Amino acid sequence: MARSWYAVHTISGHENKVKELLTRRAIAERLWDYDILEILIPMEKEMTTRNGKRVEVNKKVFPGYILVKMDLTDEVFKLVKGTSGVTGFVSSGSKPVPLEQYEVDRIMSNIESSQEAPKVAFNKGDIVRVIEGPFVDYTGRIEEVNADREKLKAMISIFGRDTAVELDFAHVEKE
Repeated sequence: MARSWYAVHTISGHENKVKELLTRRAIAERLWDYDILEILIPMEKEMTTRNGKRVEVNKKVFPGYILVKMDLTDEVFKLVKGTSGVTGFVSSGSKPVPLEQYEVDRIMSNIESSQEAPKVAFNKGDIVRVIEGPFVDYTGRIEEVNADREKLKAMISIFGRDTAVELDFAHVEKE
């Protein structure tokens, strides 16, 4: 059988533990680099604001799943299925279905592009609260988002009048 990528369903939040455990078990069974070649947890970088500071966090693209490149023999199937934290394969009936190469290529390219450009967490019409600067604790509705400059324009009610204010992404958080 040809080596293909398979989606393995895990307990959500245990993807890293499953990857580590499956790697150790494959090495112990002498299947690593022969039948199991690679284990991937697709992640993308995202900029968020925590405690008033901009922080880059890794976010799982497919929570509860890992991707495994392997030659699916009976021995490998039993090893993966018997790993603690694995709940099964993405399958058709009882037979695991390999991912198409174009799907894997698209996932890989999305991961690479997300590392180049952080995702914008703000959209026109969102309500935001100012957490830093002269307008602290004011809330307003976003009118315009400029992702390149990492700024947005929000309409904030000051003294009973809506005023357009330009703010940095780091100075606001979603309400």
